Parts: sequence; structure tokens; C-alpha cells
Amino acid sequence: MKKLYAVLIALATLPALAASRTATLVVSGMTCAACPITVKKALTRVPGVSRAEIDLAQRRAVVTYDDTRTSPADLAKAVTEAGYPAQVVAK
Repeated sequence: MKKLYAVLIALATLPALAASRTATLVVSGMTCAACPITVKKALTRVPGVSRAEIDLAQRRAVVTYDDTRTSPADLAKAVTEAGYPAQVVAK
């Protein structure tokens, strides 16, 4: 019975280990009003992404994601594969 309680406690604390993070990407090649839509769609399809804000004028994407499900490198890869070369901005 003690093992069952230990397992339940461990499972209950797992979501607390996940952290919401924010990454900023520089996105090249966005030239029209449709480009941010494509970039946002590519980002929101990445598992763990909860929000993506695209700024056409600044050529940037700010992405909120679950760091246990994805990484900034994965985000940049998804955007690049959608046809818009992207790089993570170092903090």
C-alpha cells in the first residue's frame, strides 16, 4: 500500500516539473501578410506549444512552450521546414 501512495504522489507532482518557457526566433523570408500565418501554423503544430505570436515588421516569433515536450531548436526547425529559415535568439 505504501508503494501505491508513493506512485500516486510521484504522478501528482509530474505536472509541477514541467515549466512553461518562452523562446524568441528570428524568422527570415517573411515578406507578406500571409507569411506570419504560415509561421504561426507551423509553430502551433509542434507538441507542447501553447502560444505563438508573430511580428512581421520585426521578423520575429515569440513562442510559449512546455520545455518537457519541445525545445527552441525544435521550434526553429519547424519554422525552417515550413520555408522560413529561423534561428533562436540567445538570451
